[in-house]
Amino acid sequence: MKKLPLVDDNVGNARPFWQTKSLAEMTDSEWESLCDGCGLCCLNKLEDWDTGEVVWTSIRCQLLDEHTCRCKDYDNRQATVPDCIRLTVKSVDEISWLPPTCAYRLVRDGEDLYWWHYLVSGDPETVHQAGISARGRTVSEEGIDIEDYEDYLVTWPLEVGKAGNR
Repeated sequence: MKKLPLVDDNVGNARPFWQTKSLAEMTDSEWESLCDGCGLCCLNKLEDWDTGEVVWTSIRCQLLDEHTCRCKDYDNRQATVPDCIRLTVKSVDEISWLPPTCAYRLVRDGEDLYWWHYLVSGDPETVHQAGISARGRTVSEEGIDIEDYEDYLVTWPLEVGKAGNR
């Protein structure tokens, strides 16, 4: 992953782009670099139709690489998984289930990235070393009936923010 340049804030201080730009102002490259590779958004979730409550499962999308926590076919993912949600500035505002450590959510809310985000640490492995990612915690959706998804409910995707330590 290439390191993106710092942005001069017009008073002589070079600051990272995520501290100086809104999500809407980012280039495509900057936008894509915000994904920390945790894989949490690629876990299957269940929504209660009556209350709108969303719960997480440990069942990963068929395209999520269980080791890298990245999509195996990112550019063509919606051909294989038609209901894959594409993050946009608008959808980041509308999606209530983004994990508390999600860089898109953090930047939207005017907060800084965690120390383990590779844009801060310089190492894409730190998200895994810090225990934030889905690595080693998921099961394949292959062979699991949708009726059985409730057997795989987890809360850790919402708890990882507590371990994130800024």
